[in-house]
Amino acid sequence: MSNETSHQSKAGHPSVFSVENKIVVITGGLGQLGSTYAKAFLENGARVVTMDVGSLEEGHPSELHPFVGKKNFLHKVVDITKKATLQNALDEIVTEWGGIPEVLVNNAALDSPPNAPDEEVGPFETYPEESFENVMDVNVSGTFKCCQVFGGAMAKAGKGAIINISSIYGILSPCQDIYEFRRKDGGTFYKPVAYSVSKSAIMNFTRYLATYWAKQGVRVNTLTLAGIFNNQPEEFLDGYCARIPIGRMADASEYVGPVLFLASEASLYMTGSNMVVDGGWSAW
Repeated sequence: MSNETSHQSKAGHPSVFSVENKIVVITGGLGQLGSTYAKAFLENGARVVTMDVGSLEEGHPSELHPFVGKKNFLHKVVDITKKATLQNALDEIVTEWGGIPEVLVNNAALDSPPNAPDEEVGPFETYPEESFENVMDVNVSGTFKCCQVFGGAMAKAGKGAIINISSIYGILSPCQDIYEFRRKDGGTFYKPVAYSVSKSAIMNFTRYLATYWAKQGVRVNTLTLAGIFNNQPEEFLDGYCARIPIGRMADASEYVGPVLFLASEASLYMTGSNMVVDGGWSAW
């Protein structure tokens, strides 16, 4: 058998991109992106655990409903800011499937959307401390605790891949001009500071863990994303898309390829990296 043939999967695709049979944990797994990632991993043969504060029976995306009860899918109601619930989830996964997760996608995050209530989107000087703390608690502390529990287990097992999700607003300041439509009738709107600070923090957290766990076989990378179309106000879309060279927001499915790549052996020599997938936003 030639080398080329030996490196091909049964489907004819390079096996280096395979995630088959990997145990994958996705936080915020019932949201728009989380459920898209989960479905993609499931369709590519992985065993997937979605974690979220809600259950699948509470009106969450129907695209995951067909997988409920299947042997390769679990959903755990978990608050990622509570370390004990994360440890319980890990113990249950090991009991259910007899193995340690090999992939962790830290996708859960809080943000203030363009139609957020006024008290969330006022001037920086009056931005509520509680709002700042809530965002940091989920986006930074939650990611930290997930890495302690699941990443720590990976390090003991000697293998794993962690994908920390960041944003273009973690590498660049938000362009406040695109929210001008919210101010045209005398209102006040500023994209809040907390999301940017939290997503910037993720970058160096990734670098820290990448070097810390390098010799334990755990790779840690950041995936930095631009906005995703989700029926936002037309005025917002006009302003936002004008800033993107490609000219539109992303569809959630367009982030699947990068996530699968970072989870697979195709990215085996990547750790501590930041993969930017933003339609060209940061290239201006």
